[in-house]
Amino acid sequence: MSSHLDNDEIITLTRDCEVISVPYGEKETLKAGTEVQLMQAMGGSYTVYTSQGMFRISGKNGDAIGKEVEPPPVIDEDISDSDFEEKVWEQMRTVYDPEIPINVVDLGLIYSCDIKKDSDDNFDIKVDMTLTAPGCGMADVLVEDIKERISLLPRINTVNVELVLDPPWSMEMMSEAARLEAGLI
Repeated sequence: MSSHLDNDEIITLTRDCEVISVPYGEKETLKAGTEVQLMQAMGGSYTVYTSQGMFRISGKNGDAIGKEVEPPPVIDEDISDSDFEEKVWEQMRTVYDPEIPINVVDLGLIYSCDIKKDSDDNFDIKVDMTLTAPGCGMADVLVEDIKERISLLPRINTVNVELVLDPPWSMEMMSEAARLEAGLI
């Protein structure tokens, strides 16, 4: 699922809904009956605008705005290690910056992804990531999104996501496709 919306549609929340304020990253609850405008629907989460500001609704709460909750990814039991690594990267590509309609991988925010398999064929994953701006209020949200998306995969023991601010992020770290989408080339 991936769409950046120019949407005038107003949706009324069908139930109380946990949200995260953008760009501050604070947890709040929007009450049933609140009117929201859907701004972005990417990676299974939604960015909405209300009279109270901008918020992110996680995919698991999509039903509050009439959207289907995405099922977890299905993976064959006999998947190769390299195919499993590609699935981890696919999962990270489903995490989008709530203000920029580009995923964290193509934005160049993922510096490394180290996957270790234990003797029981389960995986420990360590991700080093950065932010577009060091003081970004959405840092914890993005870290949790990455952990959550990778943890949907089977045979995961641990997912550790560490913020790394050196070297600092720059637009040159974006993929060519992301730079094109952002209108930078």
